[in-house]
Amino acid sequence: MYQKLKMPENLKIGDCVGVVSTARKISSDELRFAINELESWGLEVVLGKTIGLSFHQFAGTDKERANDLQEMMDRPNIKAIFCARGGYGTLRIMEHLDFTGFTNHPKWIIGYSDVTILHAHINNYLGIQSLHATMPINFESNTPASLLSLKNYLWGKNDSIQFPSTLMNKNGEAEGLVIGGNLSILYSILGTNSGFNPDYKILFIEDLDEYLYHIDRMMMALKRAGKLSKLKGLIVGGMTKMNDNEIPFGKSAEEIILEHCGQFDYPICFQAPIGHLDDNRALVFGKNYTLLVADSLVKLSS
Repeated sequence: MYQKLKMPENLKIGDCVGVVSTARKISSDELRFAINELESWGLEVVLGKTIGLSFHQFAGTDKERANDLQEMMDRPNIKAIFCARGGYGTLRIMEHLDFTGFTNHPKWIIGYSDVTILHAHINNYLGIQSLHATMPINFESNTPASLLSLKNYLWGKNDSIQFPSTLMNKNGEAEGLVIGGNLSILYSILGTNSGFNPDYKILFIEDLDEYLYHIDRMMMALKRAGKLSKLKGLIVGGMTKMNDNEIPFGKSAEEIILEHCGQFDYPICFQAPIGHLDDNRALVFGKNYTLLVADSLVKLSS
């Protein structure tokens, strides 16, 4: 059996959605394509006060970014909140947020990468689903399938993802809640009050621009913290633009992950079209999925 997390209301034509930047700075011009796209879906787009703000690399100070997200969470007419981009900074605002109103009236929080901290807190401590999906800064480069998967979930349509199997996959079938996100962020919140509990769930991980020995260190930490032994399944998305030292580590990111998880009895799949990729499909974290890993293909369906 799996715990049922509360699902925010589906969107409908005419709804207002907010766009804020909880991390790196961004201009309204960089959002023009995404605004047009969302308006073509019949949505009214409300830009947060952080759009256009600048404080070093951030979209305003920690307090300004927290206040902007807080206002969007508390405004009853805002039905979903898009995090405009990732980078780094969402972790810095968590202690400034009050989720009381959000818990009473949940709405979709949408994003990936640095937004993983919000997903983990909302899923594991508030018992509410959230949407791991592409962000407005990426809309112009995303594939049509990526944007369609996002739109489908917002409109309450179940979606499925199919992609080719790889030789490193471990075949099998599993059912459970999907949680997770960016490996570096999951590693950074171990032992905090926004940590995650993947026991008897399907864990998803992805990462960008990391050194291979960092991947090994993070996987070792998750393993030693007991986060890998009781999974229902493991989905590995894009391990994109990995780096190595002058003396090579000797294994790819996928080989490192398999070394730490291959001993456990659950299905594992690699190269899922999710993460820092143009084809970045949406996943509802906290939703029940069936994962089928077979010789020729992998299917993730809800």
